[in-house]
Amino acid sequence: MATDVIMPQMGESIAEGTITRWIKNVGDTVSRDEPLFEISTDKVDAEIPSPAAGTLTEILVSPGQTVAVNTVVARIGEAGEGKGAPARKEAATPAAPPPKAEPAPKPAEPAAAPPAAPAAARSEAPRAKEPAPAPPPRPAAAPASPPPAAAPAASAAASFEERIRARSSPLVRKIAQENAVAIAEVEGTGIAGRVTKNDILSFIDNRKSAPRLEAGPARPAVVPPGAPVPRGDRDEIVPMSVMRRKIAERMVESRRTSAHVATVFSIDYTAVEKLRRQNKEAFLEANGVKLTYMPFIFQALTAALKKFPELNASIDGEEIVYHRDIHLGMAVALDWGLIVPVIKNADEKSILGLARAANDLADRARSKKLKPEEVSGGTFTVTNPGVYGSLFGTPIIVQPQVAILGVGAIEKRPVVVEDAGGNDALAVRTTGYLALSFDHRLIDGAVADQFMAEIKKTLEAGSFSLA
Repeated sequence: MATDVIMPQMGESIAEGTITRWIKNVGDTVSRDEPLFEISTDKVDAEIPSPAAGTLTEILVSPGQTVAVNTVVARIGEAGEGKGAPARKEAATPAAPPPKAEPAPKPAEPAAAPPAAPAAARSEAPRAKEPAPAPPPRPAAAPASPPPAAAPAASAAASFEERIRARSSPLVRKIAQENAVAIAEVEGTGIAGRVTKNDILSFIDNRKSAPRLEAGPARPAVVPPGAPVPRGDRDEIVPMSVMRRKIAERMVESRRTSAHVATVFSIDYTAVEKLRRQNKEAFLEANGVKLTYMPFIFQALTAALKKFPELNASIDGEEIVYHRDIHLGMAVALDWGLIVPVIKNADEKSILGLARAANDLADRARSKKLKPEEVSGGTFTVTNPGVYGSLFGTPIIVQPQVAILGVGAIEKRPVVVEDAGGNDALAVRTTGYLALSFDHRLIDGAVADQFMAEIKKTLEAGSFSLA
């Protein structure tokens, strides 16, 4: 008996997934829990294991297609079974009757087709039969015209609805229904004109902001600035990857949602660097984990979040949710995009615990081994562009959080210091910048700066325990 392979639900809020690659081909032998295909969702890119051992007999969803969760995407048969021939014959059987039925009397054809064809085939039947009712020179069909007339109309409506559904996801249809939007009116920018979440949200925003037109003389159309650059013969045209499209949608949505403001602080890491330098070899030997600056920053950050709960919050409509637990998201750069796994209960972990958690999540993010719950539920996020030499940046907030901390490059710089006698002098110090982007809808500038000052004080004191 064949085993259905379904699109898994990778998180509570996930309604769909996009298949990015099939690891196995039709006819390949697979073992239970062996990676079968890769998917991309709003939360995670992951390899999906096979639910059973056997032979992959049928692939129903091609790479690049987005389908709802619990959709059957493939089937696995017994070991040694053929390459999906039975499945293809099964699919072809319902389509066979229409050609044979065409020479028969037309009035009888619509009535006979529905009981013979399964649900999946019924939606295709109207398209094949639409040309058949077109010639009207049959007077004998007049008495039976009312029933057949209703069937083509219903079939055409069903066919139209099916085409619209094919151009959108369950999430997009839900948004459209809640906002009374006809998806047919929305121009899709996805594959084959697919309407994406960003398309429907932009359409709704533009509809709200569009001015009402008053009667009057026609005005010439205004050509918007920034016309697209013409494509040349030497240009390479590459479609956006699924992850790139997801990142684009989330970033645009965040900029549209939060009132972004940024503040930047200079941090003297000299005390942390001294502690790190004195212990890094013993730390690595004892624990198998490198001692970097990030665990110290994480610990200073979580201590500050406890004192300033406004930063460990989220906005839900007109309500503010203050999170008691601190779940720290850490942005990880991948060769194909960006992902934010989450260190759960980060405030309860030691320097060693934070170092281990960060290394484990980063390694599994790069090998696509993260679980859905490990990329959701974050209450605050840290990103580290400084690893590439950036002094600082102003990162975009991860929704529905209200702040994100950017870590700049940490390096030795000349700094003016004051000696015991009150005299100024130049000294070499290990310094770096921390940049906070925060949502001004909830966080005032004074609170943001007090929060950053608390992190600065903790890091510059360097009083951390490595036990």
